[in-house]
Amino acid sequence: MMNSKLLIAPSILSANFARLGEEINSAMKAGADWVHFDVMDNHYVPNLTIGPMVCKSLRDDGIKDFIDVHLMIQPVNDLAKSFAEAGADLISFHPEAVENIHETIELIKSFGCKVGIAINPDTPLTVLEGIIQDIDLILLMSVYPGFGGQTFIESTIEKIHAAKKLIESQSHHIFLEVDGGINHETIGKVAAAGANVFVAGSAIFGSADYAETIQDFRQKIS
Repeated sequence: MMNSKLLIAPSILSANFARLGEEINSAMKAGADWVHFDVMDNHYVPNLTIGPMVCKSLRDDGIKDFIDVHLMIQPVNDLAKSFAEAGADLISFHPEAVENIHETIELIKSFGCKVGIAINPDTPLTVLEGIIQDIDLILLMSVYPGFGGQTFIESTIEKIHAAKKLIESQSHHIFLEVDGGINHETIGKVAAAGANVFVAGSAIFGSADYAETIQDFRQKIS
């Protein structure tokens, strides 16, 4: 599934929630690939966003696109189950937020979802030791989680290079996703470093023309 393609995942956190379904359909028709959910609980991170009801509502409304859920919450397991039941395709979580990483990975897989590990700017890649063989995606945060519209942390580029080397040592495909400060100025160097999934919120939903923005992104990462 889309293993060799460079994927653009608009973060709905920056969309107009008064007409969310329409916003998502517009972004997908404009050339986006995944729908990215930023789920925050005002506990693990200092912001409160959306729950599984939003995911279910979008599925019920006919949205069939790939839904990529990033859980910035603690605890994880119960809401991971709820998002899986609501129609998520991939669920990422922060290892610091769970008691047993292996148990949560297997739980998410048991619901038929792909599973990702989200890594904060200050978290070393060594957190992947012993689990990288069991996951489908590495999500590198290029800002501190909690709010949209932040500035890209430049040291993330080196981390992307290192994560790509780890992925290349594995026998199965692992997506390398980057989230935070992705825009016209940063997406090219993030792609050059080895990322293949790009989460962009305000850069897409804050633009006047989604198709033009996504087309420009494609040119910069090709």
